[in-house]
Order: sequence, then structure tokens, then C-alpha cells
Amino acid sequence: MKGNISFLMIVAAGLALAGCNKAESPGEVQQDVSNAQAEAQRDVTDAQSDAQEQMADAQKDVVDAQNDNDADDVADQARDASETGAQGDFKVAVARAEATHKIATEKCEALQGASQEDCKARADADLENAKRAAEARRDGAG
Repeated sequence: MKGNISFLMIVAAGLALAGCNKAESPGEVQQDVSNAQAEAQRDVTDAQSDAQEQMADAQKDVVDAQNDNDADDVADQARDASETGAQGDFKVAVARAEATHKIATEKCEALQGASQEDCKARADADLENAKRAAEARRDGAG
């Protein structure tokens, strides 16, 4: 009896794992990709809007410092504005990379088994590479 339960658990686990990399139907994949594209566009637009808002605030601080005729404050505010711009560019680049990843991952769902795993691994690697490149640009190394 105990052996039968163990055998059934092993079979159930094997079936569960086999279903993890099962290909979705073309219609499901297309719907998921469309949804991912729409969500990705919203995410990128939000990141761009946030970056523009923050940059406008930083530029206003520079103008205020110039109007106060405070050279040290102008230099500080200009440096802060530069950092704000770099951080905004970074956030937009990461949002774009994550959007591309989300869409690519959904497209992987059309594949099955090892092909699906490889596809998702490539998408993950591309995301990490894009994030590292964005960090390098933000930090002045790219």
C-alpha cells in the first residue's frame, strides 16, 4: 500500500513537471503576447513620464539657483540635474528591457519542452544584459 502511494506521487509529480513546459495554442499565445505588448507600452510610457517630470523639477531647481545668483548652488543643482537625467534614462531603459522580456517570454509559450526552456533562458539572459548595459550607461561606463 505504501509503495503504491509513493508510486502515485512520483507519477503525479512527473505529470505536473511535464505540463510545465507544454506549448500553449497559437490563439492563447497571440492573446498573451498582445496583452504583454499593451502592458509593456503602459509601463514604458509611465517610466518616460516619471523621468520627464523629475527632469523638469531638476531643471527648475537649476533656474532657481541661477536666479539667486548663487554659483555654488547652480553647480550643485546642475550636477543633481545631470544625475536625475541619467537615473531617468536608466529607469526607461530598464522598463523597455522588462517590456521586451515580458513579450519574449510570452512568445516562448508557443514552444514546448527544452525549446521553451531555452527560449525563456535566452529572454532572461537578454534582460540581464540590457539591465547591465543600462547600469553602465547610467554610471558613465557606457
